[in-house]
Amino acid sequence: MPLVAIYLRVSTDGQNAENQRRELEAVATRSGWTVVEVYEDHGISGAKGREKRPAFDRLMRDAARRKFDMVAAWSVDRLGRSLQDLVSFLAELHGLGIDLFLHQQGIDTSTPAGKAMFQMLGVFAEFERAMIRERVNAGLARARAQGKRLGRPQIAADKEAAVRASLAAGMGIQKIAKSLGVGVSVVQRVKRQL
Repeated sequence: MPLVAIYLRVSTDGQNAENQRRELEAVATRSGWTVVEVYEDHGISGAKGREKRPAFDRLMRDAARRKFDMVAAWSVDRLGRSLQDLVSFLAELHGLGIDLFLHQQGIDTSTPAGKAMFQMLGVFAEFERAMIRERVNAGLARARAQGKRLGRPQIAADKEAAVRASLAAGMGIQKIAKSLGVGVSVVQRVKRQL
């Protein structure tokens, strides 16, 4: 009976991984797998590296300790968006003798066909990420062309003058921000403009 770790990830705080969890636990039951632990990163992009995804990092540390025989995930894009990271992840798992099951793609990397398919899916995940980036950049360019101002709103002129005066008087950045009720970044921006 294989020991399985389930990895779940959602990108935003408004999402939850309950559907992923329920379906993967059902697959484990049908397949006769024993789920040893569920690792869940909540509100973290798949583009983030291992160091920014605490559950993923813990999963990899437990893999090195050989706490399980297989990792089960909902989809390839739950694991990451970069082909290089995905291939590295798969190589690390296989180096440890651990297989990967991807529910949505029906991939089991314990087979040669599953290994090949996983690599192709990684290419498509990276392509999708690049397309999203292009659409966002095109939207920003369109907004600029329409004369829309992007970024944070400017502070009132009197507040900016007060920040300048406080900086000239030698006050610290955090003290100015707190006393005037503005963000530290606002004070830093005004200081850079001096």
